[in-house]
Amino acid sequence: MSGEISPTRKHSGSSSGSSPELRASHADRDRVVDVLRIAAGDGLLTADELDERLEAALSARTVSELTALTTDLPAVSASNGTAVAEVKDVLQINAVHSGAVKREGRWVVPRRLELVTAWCDVTLDFTEAVITQDTLRIDMGTAGKKLTLITKPGIVVDAGALGLVHSKIKIRQAPDHGTPITLRVELVGTTMHSRVVVRPPRRTFGQWLLRRPASRPAGD
Repeated sequence: MSGEISPTRKHSGSSSGSSPELRASHADRDRVVDVLRIAAGDGLLTADELDERLEAALSARTVSELTALTTDLPAVSASNGTAVAEVKDVLQINAVHSGAVKREGRWVVPRRLELVTAWCDVTLDFTEAVITQDTLRIDMGTAGKKLTLITKPGIVVDAGALGLVHSKIKIRQAPDHGTPITLRVELVGTTMHSRVVVRPPRRTFGQWLLRRPASRPAGD
């Protein structure tokens, strides 16, 4: 019948015109959100730009609208692309009387971390980590030795819900310098006969020299 509208094509009476734009799915939006968060973590987007683009990504209706949000960003490298694909809901670390356990470099921060260790040191270094969400919950059931969290501006650690049994905790947050919070780490559970240390990266020798006070003139 002339004039019918097909669900898979435009008005049958029209023989010309551009094809309809491809609709964006939830997965399409999530991928762009991950790319934007990584770009912000690498310093390519300011906090205001990130907020603006995240809002646009979450409300985008077509693929072309999403594409426009990342056209001025470098292509995601193979390592970054793999990292985004491998984000886990839960990461488990289980170790007893083992060597030191470390997560450092561009490791992928999960949405939740289950830490069950006894008498082994654990280090989680967030300075180069791939962060794709704003909260990480660490469920702790640890005993002995030390857990070290190495942070950077924009990462804060909350240990208010962590139970300490014959244990000590020292939190020295990285200076924010007005940096917006990109990741909140929540420590929950219990740690026994151990230490928890939260600190920024240690200064290199060159950085230490630059921050030394100038020597006082002789005779002062």
